[in-house]
Amino acid sequence: MSHNLVYEETATMIAAGELQSFVPFGREHCRNHPNAFNLQLRELQPASELWSSDGAAGLVGSLQEVSLQEREKECWQLRKGCMGVREEDVEFEEELYTAGTVVVWSQGSRTQASNVYKAFTVDSPVQQALWCNFAVPQNKKDEEEVEQTVCIVQGSCVNVHTVTGKDFISPLPFQVSNVWATKFGLLLERKNAATDAQLGPPGEPLPTVFSMLHPLDEIAPVVCKPTGLFEGSRVQYASDSTMKIVFSCSQPSLIVSYDTLQGIHSVWALRKVTPDERSSVLRCAADPCGTPLGLMASGFLTSHLRNISRLDSPVGTSSPLHYSALHSHQSRMTTSSPGLHSRIHSPSISNMAALSRAHSPGMAAPSFSGAARFNTSFYSPSPRGHHGLLPSPNSTVNETMLVPEMEPIVPDLCMEQLWSETITAGCHREMSSQASKVFLTSDLCENCYLCFLVESHQELRCVKFIESNDTSQLIFASVTTIPAKDAEPLQNIDAMLVLEACGSLVLYTGVTRVSKVFVPGLLSPTFSMTNHLPHLSTPVENISTPANAGSRHLQRLDEAVMPSPVSELRGPNIKHHEASFLEDYTFQQAMPYIHALRDAVCNRVTLELSSGTMLRISIPEIATSELVRKCLQAIRFILPKDAAMKVLVKWYNIYNAPGGPSAHAEWSLFVTCFMTLMGYNTDRLAWTRNVSLLQKCALCHNFNLNFSRYFVFGIGLPSLRLDSAAPLFPHIPALFYVLHLLYQELQLDELQRARASSLVCLLQQLARDLQLEEYVDLYWRDYPSLISGFNESCLIDQGKTHLIRPSYLRAEPPCVLSWLSSCLRGEEVPPFPYLPGICQRTRLLVLSYALYIAGDENATSTDVSKYLAKLSAGVSKETASNVIFPPYKFTHNSLFTGLGFTLKDLESVPFGVALPIREAIYRCREQPCSDWLEEVCLLIGRQDLTKQAHKMTLAKSKSVGSGLSLEPPATTEADEEEDGMSDIIQEVTGLIWSQDLRVQEVRRLLQSSRPVRVSVVQLPEVSDHEYIEEKENKLLQLCQRTMALPVGRGLFTLFSYHPVPTEPLPVPKLNLTGRAPPRNTMVDLNSGNIDVPPNMTSWPSFHNGVAAGLKIAPASQVDSAWIAYNKPKSPELANEYAGFLMALGLNGHLTKLATLNIHDYLTKGHEMTSIGLLLGVSSAKLGTMDMSITRLLSIHIPALLPPTSTELDVPHNVQVAAVIGIGLVYQGTGHRHNAEVLLSEIGRPPGPEMEYCTDRESYSLAAGLALGMVCLGHGSNLIGMTDLNVPEQLYQYMVGGHRRAQAGANRERHKSPSYQIKEGDTINVDVTCPGATLALAMIYLKTNNRSIADWLKPPDTWFLLDFIKPEFLLLRTLARCIIMWDEILPNTEWVKSNIPQVRKYTLVYTQSFIELDVLNLIMSFAGTAAVQTGYYNLQTGLSMILLAMSMVMSGTGNLKVLQLCRFFHKRTGGEMNYGFHMAHHMALGLLFLGGGRYTLSTSNSAIAALLCALYPHFPAHSTDNRYHLQALRHLAVLAAEPRLLVPVDVDSLKPCYALLEITYKETKWYDETTVELMAPTMLPELHLLKRVKVKGPRYWELSVDLSKETQHLKSILSRDGVLYVKLRAGQLPYKDDPQGWKSLLASTVNHRNSGVRAFKPDAISTFTSEPALVSFAKFFCKTSEEMKHREDSLVLFSAMLYECVTQECPEMLPTYIAVEQAVGALRRGDLLQTFPLWQMRLVVELWDSRVLRGPANRHDTLLTSEFLPVMKNMVDVALDGWLKENSSVLRSYMKGEALPKDAQSTVLACFLVYRSIPCLRNAHTQLEGCSSLGDLLSRSSQLGIPLRDLLRLVPVLLGSASGPQTLQGFPLQAF
Repeated sequence: MSHNLVYEETATMIAAGELQSFVPFGREHCRNHPNAFNLQLRELQPASELWSSDGAAGLVGSLQEVSLQEREKECWQLRKGCMGVREEDVEFEEELYTAGTVVVWSQGSRTQASNVYKAFTVDSPVQQALWCNFAVPQNKKDEEEVEQTVCIVQGSCVNVHTVTGKDFISPLPFQVSNVWATKFGLLLERKNAATDAQLGPPGEPLPTVFSMLHPLDEIAPVVCKPTGLFEGSRVQYASDSTMKIVFSCSQPSLIVSYDTLQGIHSVWALRKVTPDERSSVLRCAADPCGTPLGLMASGFLTSHLRNISRLDSPVGTSSPLHYSALHSHQSRMTTSSPGLHSRIHSPSISNMAALSRAHSPGMAAPSFSGAARFNTSFYSPSPRGHHGLLPSPNSTVNETMLVPEMEPIVPDLCMEQLWSETITAGCHREMSSQASKVFLTSDLCENCYLCFLVESHQELRCVKFIESNDTSQLIFASVTTIPAKDAEPLQNIDAMLVLEACGSLVLYTGVTRVSKVFVPGLLSPTFSMTNHLPHLSTPVENISTPANAGSRHLQRLDEAVMPSPVSELRGPNIKHHEASFLEDYTFQQAMPYIHALRDAVCNRVTLELSSGTMLRISIPEIATSELVRKCLQAIRFILPKDAAMKVLVKWYNIYNAPGGPSAHAEWSLFVTCFMTLMGYNTDRLAWTRNVSLLQKCALCHNFNLNFSRYFVFGIGLPSLRLDSAAPLFPHIPALFYVLHLLYQELQLDELQRARASSLVCLLQQLARDLQLEEYVDLYWRDYPSLISGFNESCLIDQGKTHLIRPSYLRAEPPCVLSWLSSCLRGEEVPPFPYLPGICQRTRLLVLSYALYIAGDENATSTDVSKYLAKLSAGVSKETASNVIFPPYKFTHNSLFTGLGFTLKDLESVPFGVALPIREAIYRCREQPCSDWLEEVCLLIGRQDLTKQAHKMTLAKSKSVGSGLSLEPPATTEADEEEDGMSDIIQEVTGLIWSQDLRVQEVRRLLQSSRPVRVSVVQLPEVSDHEYIEEKENKLLQLCQRTMALPVGRGLFTLFSYHPVPTEPLPVPKLNLTGRAPPRNTMVDLNSGNIDVPPNMTSWPSFHNGVAAGLKIAPASQVDSAWIAYNKPKSPELANEYAGFLMALGLNGHLTKLATLNIHDYLTKGHEMTSIGLLLGVSSAKLGTMDMSITRLLSIHIPALLPPTSTELDVPHNVQVAAVIGIGLVYQGTGHRHNAEVLLSEIGRPPGPEMEYCTDRESYSLAAGLALGMVCLGHGSNLIGMTDLNVPEQLYQYMVGGHRRAQAGANRERHKSPSYQIKEGDTINVDVTCPGATLALAMIYLKTNNRSIADWLKPPDTWFLLDFIKPEFLLLRTLARCIIMWDEILPNTEWVKSNIPQVRKYTLVYTQSFIELDVLNLIMSFAGTAAVQTGYYNLQTGLSMILLAMSMVMSGTGNLKVLQLCRFFHKRTGGEMNYGFHMAHHMALGLLFLGGGRYTLSTSNSAIAALLCALYPHFPAHSTDNRYHLQALRHLAVLAAEPRLLVPVDVDSLKPCYALLEITYKETKWYDETTVELMAPTMLPELHLLKRVKVKGPRYWELSVDLSKETQHLKSILSRDGVLYVKLRAGQLPYKDDPQGWKSLLASTVNHRNSGVRAFKPDAISTFTSEPALVSFAKFFCKTSEEMKHREDSLVLFSAMLYECVTQECPEMLPTYIAVEQAVGALRRGDLLQTFPLWQMRLVVELWDSRVLRGPANRHDTLLTSEFLPVMKNMVDVALDGWLKENSSVLRSYMKGEALPKDAQSTVLACFLVYRSIPCLRNAHTQLEGCSSLGDLLSRSSQLGIPLRDLLRLVPVLLGSASGPQTLQGFPLQAF
């Protein structure tokens, strides 16, 4: 089976480079590491402790040796750097070094010294350190994020440190022998204790392999699925103690294991467990022939894994009954080894073998930790033989005890066996030892191998594996052995370095030997060492047969009983086979030799020398030149693998021979090598002899001078023959074709095109020899001056040879430029051939032309094969390309970004080819979609969108701070900062209200942290004492106002601040002192002169806390610890903290507070804290029906507790808060039980013991509001509540009548009547009416239910009107209006319609600008109430009108309303109590809600919140909660929604003005309308809008379509409404140029032509921020001394610049210049190649196709104005002029005569290319001899020559006799 070497190259040698000595960097770092001190301490410990902690020491080692080894042990590993720096930037290596307790992770590259990235020190010695990537599952979706970590394994735990800074410690439930990093996480191998193999009947072995998918996950056993002979592929736990893992890798996910008993290596695939396998392993233990570890066993296992911490005695000591019960149902032992049969029959052997392997000191000194329980086995001597499958009768006793112990641990991973070695038979051989090294490598032809080094036989076994067709499985094929003492893979050059037994280094690629490696400074050993080393013969693999397997084991037995003399743990430097050899021969060996290899990274590897030093060398790459690399790729692609391998190996040896070529000679070397392999004699061919010279002259670009010198003598030689025996001879046509396609690919890359000229020499030679005329012609057209120099051809004997002509090699050459050209002309195009993976650019451009020019939507998805024909390697037929693209809709762009194509790449595409693509991009730039991906926006050059998309992607990944990172201006005066309003973003407010200082005025009105001014004039007759009293009374009046301010301030500063997690939230003081002028004396209320109400400040300070907390924006980072950290030390601030908690609930942060803390706060029994917390938590959980919160609230509501429960003493206000809380948590759910309870609570009678008689009104109102919220907007559709008669019951509460019998749980409580309040059996309407009215209003909200609304009509007669309180009248009207929501109209008629007929004549009309908003209707009934006599009612009415106006104008800062608010602010005397001040300042807060960024929503939920907050009965004084709980005033926040759109200039990142166009959807009241707004502005409600668009011409247009989805705009608004905009070139922002008169284009409106002249290049910087354009203007458009003679160029450049700026496509500037240069070169006649004319032709064709579509399309084109027609005309003139002179040259070309040699050839080629004349040499296209124009036209139609080009040929073709006069009728210039 072992075919030794596939292809032996003759003895060659290559040189290794970059020799440097190697010392692990960590070793150096550890010397200076402070940990050395700890080591000294540890040396003082008795050695025995060390011994027990280190389980790895052999039995033979004495104590002293162990501690030595402990101190000395160091190890390290290297890998290719993969973090921090992007891979393409710099290659670096990372090293992980371990010594003692220190782990050092360092990085270093060739250019940069190593530096420590992280260093870790742990407590106990590190057993192992390794890198591992864990997959962290992301929320909801299937995608996973990879977390890179370092895992440090100690005796008892694994420390995991991630790159992002997280640290985990996972305790280990057992001793671990080894840990492996895999694709899914860590794999742990349990250390086998000797007790695992107790004598006696075999029980169930415990699992030995465990997995940990994440440091926070449980450690779970791994399941394995062997391919056994007998068991089929049964799934079982990996519990075979003889299986050792020797290797793991993640790509592909493999594991290699070694069977210590049979000496066999196996390969397993590691994957996630399937549900079936999981269930089959966990199958119930009742199944008599259960799996090896049934349910109970795994239950036992689980308890071990989970209760590690319990220190109890080992399991063995517990009652034996458990065990017999445990094993009664188990079948007899089955093992997981593939070589099963040879083991079952010799239990003694396996036990003996296990004994000899038991190095662990576990038996000698068992440690009684929890881990020890794993080392004792579950076996117990069972009373019965293990053959009986039936359970013994007594064994079922304590099954019941055992099973419920714990559910089993579910396995995560499964190992599936893929391959295992065949067993070598015969006794004469030693069993192969465990592989000391395993690695994956691949060869140059992309075959993959798994190699393992078997030291005992000194050989490397390479197993080739391939992916199966469905790529789901790996198939392992042949095994090849290579004699080797050591080996290392070289990843990036597809090779491996092998150290042979004789000490020489050999390079292999896969199993092909490439050459020896010569290391300068190291001689290869002079003598052979083989005779001293016993096991060097290459093993022959035999298939094992059962017959001779047994003898092997007997022979193995005697070895196994004796402990091996050689310690298993080798020192770091000595491999044990050489140990003896070294002692004998050290004196002979003066020169050190290599005896091991390690740490291969990329192409660098470390050599360990016998002297103990290490050298790092690098093996050279296969090619450095890009061109050679691409040619090799193409060759490898097309040739059969063995042929390709020969070529590559041959080339590698030639290129890297010691003293090899310099970089520039690489190409000539390649040509020589390549042509020789094809059978050319390169010495006889003139041009290959001179190819290196040719390269030099190609570099100088003066071909013409040199050719005559070089090629004169090449002409007369006899024709040369090819050697048909050469290895590549049969493949010449195929190779020629792929190189031709590669040449086409190079044409499309400006940066590679210079290399195409080198390649064309090789191609033309092959084309000549294959007699492919048209190809030669094509090359001549591309490089006329170059090709006409060549004329040698060699004979290929087509007859004799077996030259394979592939079918895809057609006579007409594929030319990508002509393909694109015919695509532009709209002709039918055949699919273009391409090489997958090599011709990426061809593929990209062909597809984008198909998509954009041909307009085929599916070009990139289903129709790829129409446009591309994919060559398949090695097979000679075309197969359709089946590249599946992501299915995008339009978008050129997505095609590009999907392929990772960027603007940088587009710059290297030739200008003609790129123009259509640029045009597509330009069009996308004009009208992009608002939701394109970031990469797409970047490609089309819209920075504003890119930035927006970038912000969006950030927001998706983690909650990020607000979009506007504008620092609030640092104010100088200290007192100004303390007013709590400094966080309003002034840049934005300054734009919204730019004309005045209204924001400062609001701050002045709302500040409560400075003393108020108390001005009382002392009258002559007033004594000083009385005067002081008077002043204090005045102060007391002013304080009523000060205490009411925080409610307004909270609304004004809403969500404007992002707290710093390390600082407490600043809360401004509530200052209740005053200053009296003129001497500014202090006035204080605490002087005792006047009576101050007790507890006056408790609610105001609660409001102050709420106001401070509401500043915190919802997007901030707030956690539980920070909330607790804000808890004040002093008890007098507790009320403030209570308010702070409520505010956190309102902005959603309270959900982060730990339940423990909530409980903690509630048990304190502080009334305010409870209110704040309950309201906060329920607002945060709005409408979620959260169970835990429901429990929390129910404790505080007696009605929700069971009737028998203990009566809790809950303060009344807390009950009110809890009831509202229920309403909030169940908002809109229509929950039946809660609705029933709340309904009865509205009319709750006062209890017998006075318990419910105070403040009953607020409780009843709360119950009504809560009921309304629970059934919000459900109307008559309340599911399952018809029996409650909700509306009727509410009506009764509203108008009075007999009390119904109490239903429900609380019947008993209300049996006896109250002893204080005589209510009788009628309902007390004064208590129940408000709650019932509002409940009715909210249940029927927006339902337009006329019958319910009629219940609420005001009475029609004076007499009846007197029976209703004005307050109730107001509520009824309000309720009626919000039920009849759709009838509300902003006009006076509607207002009049709500006024009772009787009172029409008294009403003073309020302003009529009422808009459709939430409570606008209050105006009407406020008016009604105001006329009722009494100052109180009048004032309430005025306050409500003010509130209503500010709600309509909320967030707009309307000036008139502000003036009204200020007017009321100043009135402090007389009847102006605390409540009215609260109303006025709430109105002020609503007017500037959130600093103008928020406004009120009209959703149902918002209306409910506003009804709670703005209930029209205000407290009379600061402690008054009788009618309405004050804390509810803050619920207005729940109605706020962000609708401010702030345009931010993407260049300066400053907010700016921009014109928005807003389109409303059509409704029944108005048609679709469009309005223009100047942003920053409040948007209308989003559900009313169709689209929002940023209008030009100042800014790039951007349209957000809301008819599709509003989420995009909502997320913009919620992050401070930042919309990035980008100024267009030539435009100034509105702030600098409000009228738009200063713009660049403004001056040119009148005179289109004078624009260019008026344009001064100096002024460029005001119009564009593009650095490229600015510097172009500076260097190319200004007149200077040197440029004087180039005046015309300057003008031209200025014109181009102007064009680019005004069209706004700075990227077009290079195109303009390139066009100009191409035309210039043609006119001067110094073109050396026709490439620029190809590009011109594509440009002209694009222009034509645009013009053909009609003049309307002209403005879409990028090359506009007169520029292109002028350039086109110049080309025409130049070529027509040449044709007049030299028509004979053209004629001779068409007759097929030899190509002209002189300068004519270049222009001729230019003419043919530009005029799209095909190769006319073939007979069937002869146009000669056409007699007339018609004849000519009919013949030429097949050739696809455009008409205008044909007309230029007419004079030449129809014979010059007639001359050009024939075409008098056709003025040529017309075309």
